[in-house]
Amino acid sequence: METFLHTISSIPWWGFILIALALVGFRDIFIQKSRTISHNYPIIGNLRYLFESIGPEIRQYFVANNREELPFNRIERSWIYASAKKENNYEGFGTDRDIYAHQHIFIKNQMMAFKLPENHPNTRDSNFMPCAKVMGAYNQRRKPYRPASIINVSAMSFGSLSAAAVEAMNIGVGKAQAYHNTGEGGLSPYHKQGGDVVFHFGTGYFGVRSSDGNLSLDKLEKLINENPCIKAIEIKLSQGAKPGKGGVLPGAKITKEIAKIRGVEVGKDVLSPATHKAFSNVSELLALIEKIGDLTGLPVGIKGAIGKLDQWEDLADIMLKTGKGPDFIAIDGGEGGTGAAPPSFADHVSLPWVYGFSSLYKVFQARNLTNRIVFIGSGKLGFPAKAAMAFAMGVDCINVAREAMLSIGCIQAQVCHTNKCPAGIATQNKWRQNGINIPLKSDRLAQYFKTFRKEFIEITHAAGYEHPCQFNMQDVQVNIDDIDLTRNLRSAYGYNKTLVPFKGTKALYDCEYLGGKDFTESVK
Repeated sequence: METFLHTISSIPWWGFILIALALVGFRDIFIQKSRTISHNYPIIGNLRYLFESIGPEIRQYFVANNREELPFNRIERSWIYASAKKENNYEGFGTDRDIYAHQHIFIKNQMMAFKLPENHPNTRDSNFMPCAKVMGAYNQRRKPYRPASIINVSAMSFGSLSAAAVEAMNIGVGKAQAYHNTGEGGLSPYHKQGGDVVFHFGTGYFGVRSSDGNLSLDKLEKLINENPCIKAIEIKLSQGAKPGKGGVLPGAKITKEIAKIRGVEVGKDVLSPATHKAFSNVSELLALIEKIGDLTGLPVGIKGAIGKLDQWEDLADIMLKTGKGPDFIAIDGGEGGTGAAPPSFADHVSLPWVYGFSSLYKVFQARNLTNRIVFIGSGKLGFPAKAAMAFAMGVDCINVAREAMLSIGCIQAQVCHTNKCPAGIATQNKWRQNGINIPLKSDRLAQYFKTFRKEFIEITHAAGYEHPCQFNMQDVQVNIDDIDLTRNLRSAYGYNKTLVPFKGTKALYDCEYLGGKDFTESVK
């Protein structure tokens, strides 16, 4: 034994490296059979796999320039980080963006900006910006809801996000007076930390699921009655990441907690089909919306990524005929989002947000239905200039997902689907989650929302308006191509936005915070 220890101690440090390399080479040549490169080149091959594994990080921090990364470039991420931390988010010496690039956005400023009158709500609260419309007002729901913020957290479920991330977001939206969409994973305890909630369900009906995997209206009614934080209900028809595709939640990921929240069995694979069991056509969907609205008294809306328009046209025709319909519609961009998806879906299925929204809005506008509906945009709109474009096109609120994740520490590692998120956000790994300081991260999400609203208000005033709902299609121009250099949105997309009834921000403030007027009165 002493001889062995003496032999080991006499080996120089580089000798251990050679031994380790020899063991790796032996394993790759004689044992493993799956990697041809490392079998043929044991040392260099492993170095190749190492550099490949850290390639995204190397490109992100050392190779890519400030504007070329996707889905969010360094400038966009830095603006969110600085806004969330209440740091200086300005840039000096002019823009480094190519302002002649295709689809660059120009917001037309007024010669004389809008001047705030005395005692205006924004003189007391520089980021006060509620939605100009009320969900459920037209359909006379018993519990109509006006979102107190025009920016809110989009559908991301507990299960895809960690408990700590969901809790931080919910506390944050409470501080920012926004709402938090649950995603289709059900209502968890982490969604009930003080923020308003929009309960969202998809084809799996998690949280309101019957034993045969269908929608249980009894469970839904019980859930709503027991949780007054739920202000609206959203039915997911499709999402931007993978429209028309179902999914499987592997049994290995279903813990006792997740099983209880989702209403499924521990350790057993759960299928989310591509289509709903509760309805099979547009008429049945509309009947379900009315049934849920009558049962719960809450506004009921739908979410979808846009492709073909025939069924949307059927929906609009039935709404026109019956006077019924969804209280809000969330339009998702085909660019993909937090949901993991095959590249064939994320890259090619459904339209990008600007094309999808403009196509859908025209369907409802042609039937004079737009003021019945609260339109919600979702698809990389969490920046004031992009939001101005979206409001000019007809949205009433925007939902953000990845931007919200960035505000609480996401580094765009793009490993959300692996359960190995280094920031502890998109993982169920307890060790990684422990790095999330929930009080601090909730403050940062709230501050991002507040900074966003403040800058958006400033842009709105620069354009001569009091509230973003007053933007119209001719207030924003986009670059088209080298021959037809620039057009306003009306010319580019072929319609004029319907004007939103608006009596001033003070009227919204009085209605929402001073209890002076009924919700439905404020939109007449």
